[in-house]
Amino acid sequence: MSPRFADRAEAARLLAREVAARMLPAPVVVLALPRGGVPIAAELARLLHAPLDLLLVRKIGVPWQPELAIAAVVDGAAPDIVFNDEVMACSRIDPDYIEAQVLAQLHEIHRRRGLYLQGRPAVPLKGATVVVVDDGIATGTTLRVALKALRRQAPARLVLAVPVAPHDVLQSLRGEVDEVVCLAEPDPFVAIGCHYRDFHQVGDAEVIAALDAAHAALARPQADD
Repeated sequence: MSPRFADRAEAARLLAREVAARMLPAPVVVLALPRGGVPIAAELARLLHAPLDLLLVRKIGVPWQPELAIAAVVDGAAPDIVFNDEVMACSRIDPDYIEAQVLAQLHEIHRRRGLYLQGRPAVPLKGATVVVVDDGIATGTTLRVALKALRRQAPARLVLAVPVAPHDVLQSLRGEVDEVVCLAEPDPFVAIGCHYRDFHQVGDAEVIAALDAAHAALARPQADD
């Protein structure tokens, strides 16, 4: 299986072109899932001349099985908590544990927002066309929770844009959004990194640089591409 994209930069250019062709109604806000989604979302925000913000999600796992999510905390104007009702019903977790984990994850979200955005306020989502961007989707579990929480912030339209994802996972997410833009749905899927020649781990410095560049580009007069 040969990689579909040379790197995130190529995927970003192709995805941005595809999203721009949809002529999404203004105002548009681009949300990136850090860290890998930020370089791609930054290019999309530049082309759309739209503000870029982060979609920060922190999972709360069952104490004896941390990979099994009982809930997730999603950043926003008012941070949201989405519970996995099925796991909640079966696990009988002590409410004190959940409360402590929520506080811990909120603290981590606050720390990351401060680190990455350097004090810039969250972009309002109510009434906007919100485009959620990542560098790919594997299982979609965390993303599904994030999309549910985003709906509660009353965007006018919710769009999911990714370079690559499994077809069945995309189908399962379509009910959470108004539109899906995906460049490739390979079969077999294997893993996101298999579809990039260069899939290096995106570090904090790269995230901060991409966000700073997107913020600076938005402040400049719009030019024709």
